[in-house]
Amino acid sequence: MTDNPQLRNSPDSKRINVNEAHEVSYWTKALGVSERQLRDAVEKVGTSAEAVRKALAK
Repeated sequence: MTDNPQLRNSPDSKRINVNEAHEVSYWTKALGVSERQLRDAVEKVGTSAEAVRKALAK
């Protein structure tokens, strides 16, 4: 997702920003996880979407 919440149609598929509500909403739906699971994964492995996907798959 972009840093500008008005530009929601241009997702940044490489990074997850849990400080932006629209990104949290997007990524929880895209990954099928709760907000807590998303935040825990980002805290553990960083903001890389690929790393978060791998962490959540375990």
